Amino acid sequence: MTIVKWNGPYGGQSNNQLSSPFKSILEDFFSGSILKNDYAAFVPAVNVAENEHQYELELSAPGFNKEDFKIELNKGVLTISGTHNSESEQKDKTVYRKEFNYGSFQRSFTVSDDIDFGKIEAKYENGILKVTLPKKEEKVNSVKEIKIS
Repeated sequence: MTIVKWNGPYGGQSNNQLSSPFKSILEDFFSGSILKNDYAAFVPAVNVAENEHQYELELSAPGFNKEDFKIELNKGVLTISGTHNSESEQKDKTVYRKEFNYGSFQRSFTVSDDIDFGKIEAKYENGILKVTLPKKEEKVNSVKEIKIS
């Protein structure tokens, strides 16, 4: 017995078969690509770096405006959230499609006690939100001899 994939009246490789406008929509839905939409479950990628003076967080969030972000520090947890609203249009010869994309995200990071909370800075440029967390200046522990009386 041989099993052959059936390509119904709207699919297949033959040019003489009909093509349905809904075929790609159904394929996208059942393959999961609709659920993988960039804005449907958007969580920005984050790079975390450290040097001797500071920590740096870089979030990749293209298409946002700086007003779309909210950064809060509460009880040692830095929370970065954003809301995105965008519209895009695509015009082809036979198809007119307009898409609205709305979404939000929230990322939280536990920060250590060595952060100088009063000097935290954030900058959004070219689709990258960069948050700089300066470290407190360490006081040199001088050795002090204690005399026993």
